[in-house]
Amino acid sequence: MRPVRVDVTGLAGPTRGQSRGPGWRATSPGLFVPTSTTDALVEQRIVEAHARARERAVVTGWAALRLHGGAFFDGLARDGRTRVPVPIAANGERLASGFGAVVVEDRIPLDEVTIIHGIRCAKVERALYDEMQRIGEVREMAVAAGAAYAARLTSIRRMRLYAATRRWYRDVRTVKAAVEMSCEGCRSPQEDRFRIIWEYTAGWGRPLVNRTLLDLHGRFIATPDLFDPVRGVIGEYAGADHRDGDRHAKDVERAADLRAAGLEIVETVGRDLRDESRVVRRMEQAAARAAHLERRWQLAPPETPTLDEYLDARDAA
Repeated sequence: MRPVRVDVTGLAGPTRGQSRGPGWRATSPGLFVPTSTTDALVEQRIVEAHARARERAVVTGWAALRLHGGAFFDGLARDGRTRVPVPIAANGERLASGFGAVVVEDRIPLDEVTIIHGIRCAKVERALYDEMQRIGEVREMAVAAGAAYAARLTSIRRMRLYAATRRWYRDVRTVKAAVEMSCEGCRSPQEDRFRIIWEYTAGWGRPLVNRTLLDLHGRFIATPDLFDPVRGVIGEYAGADHRDGDRHAKDVERAADLRAAGLEIVETVGRDLRDESRVVRRMEQAAARAAHLERRWQLAPPETPTLDEYLDARDAA
């Protein structure tokens, strides 16, 4: 619900008296929503932060990516609790940070602006560039890029092209490095963080990501998060949904099927990803075990269309 101003008639907004009562909540000076409208919904936070901005201001970064459809851009820090302010480019308007928003320094030109639900937003590549710039750390920047790929908002090829044509933008070299580190195909940020440990900390090279495995008769075995076909090791990130009893039983059965096919598994949970040496040690132990197994699996053909093919077809429609 978009915040409204005081209305003496009480039709388009609260009267001055009503605005001071229990039925309305101030979102910023002079703007109100009914108290039943909670800002626990991230989209409501974005709307409220944008409402006090003037005509030329543009929502960018994680908030724009959320409005574009990026589900993993939830406006929370990595602890899952701390709210990240909504980034808004003032674009020459008089606007100060505060009330759930932070004003970013850079202007966003008209050719990088689109309208979503009546809100001026940065286009996907610009919004992702700004979000990566805000994060500042290359690995987490790559994770943010992966979250945009998972939502089918953009691709590595498109981000490479964008960065190449914006050589004068701040931090462009760091963004380019993060794009090269990023990966298409991971289905969650935590899975992608595991992938980065696998690829860069352990030095195992890029794994196959969410690639379907079949037995030697062509029957489905699994679609693991990460897979090293040379070592015969699978990597799985176990999120909170894996704690359910029925899901856990299926996971145990699946693990047995994978080992029967000559594959070893490394499973991680959220806290493991903060202790990279522990994860690498488990990977090395799994590789040592897998070396003695007879391999009874084959790769299924890669899924089609590719991300770029999907995006190109969508844009052409």
